[in-house]
Amino acid sequence: MINPPALARDGKELIQAEKEIKAHKEGTLHPKFVRNDIITARNNLELSQSHFAALLGVSKRTLEQWEQERREPSQAAQRLIQIAIQRPAVLVELFGDAA
Repeated sequence: MINPPALARDGKELIQAEKEIKAHKEGTLHPKFVRNDIITARNNLELSQSHFAALLGVSKRTLEQWEQERREPSQAAQRLIQIAIQRPAVLVELFGDAA
């Protein structure tokens, strides 16, 4: 037998997921990239702001703005930052000469 409260909850979750998918397709949904992710990535690599910015191919000022949540990194930069968090050695292997 189907549990009515669970069915209602699942239905609400599906509706919310559909709204998020539509918003993403329309370009209105921009997930907030948390400054702590950027700082964590930089600390994982034990790099200064200048060196981490060079590794990502951005200016130090841009990195500072990301860390201060004044600007949000592009999707490409967000992916590089996620690599720096999850597999920092890969990022250093590929782009280490830039830092």
